[in-house]
Amino acid sequence: MSPAATRSAPASPGCAYDGTGRSGSSRWISTSVTRADPIDAPGPPTCQAGGVPTYRERLSVPVSWWIIAVALVVTLFAIVTVPVGMFAGTLVGGVAALILVLWFVQYGSARVQVDGERLQAGRAVIGRAYLGKVEALTGDDARHAFGRDCDPKAYLVLRSYVRGAVRVEITDPRDPAPYWVIATRHPDRLAAALTGHSVARS
Repeated sequence: MSPAATRSAPASPGCAYDGTGRSGSSRWISTSVTRADPIDAPGPPTCQAGGVPTYRERLSVPVSWWIIAVALVVTLFAIVTVPVGMFAGTLVGGVAALILVLWFVQYGSARVQVDGERLQAGRAVIGRAYLGKVEALTGDDARHAFGRDCDPKAYLVLRSYVRGAVRVEITDPRDPAPYWVIATRHPDRLAAALTGHSVARS
């Protein structure tokens, strides 16, 4: 990890402060821009050395959201065009489309990646040496992990359209987060990439 362009994350990513180098915690938030591959890991993870990813996933917005967005823009265009005119309808529809596209791209840009040395979830990164128990969660277990069963100190990467999750115990005593809960479309694959073997679902 380069000492430049990093941000420490002692408790909450939203409360982190700018700086260089690594914080006292094993976790940090990268502010550097890196290339991301939007394609999920195609199969079971394999042992890789160094920084070669064994699992990679982008939590992109589903097609159904884009269809709803198109319907919304068309509706706004029609509602404004009929009483006001084509120019106003086009302007309102264009602005709405731009806002939705920008939001969808930003919201769906979260990345989950595992390599031989670290786990990245969203903007947060932690060394794999500080990871403990790993649980693959689906259905009610995944929903409850983000809701009623969630520790307020836990670090969450939540996307409402992703139904699966993986809960990862954090063993670093300097990190106030007891665990991470990471939304994923492939909880079994992600859990296997973190442990090196198959993990039973909770």
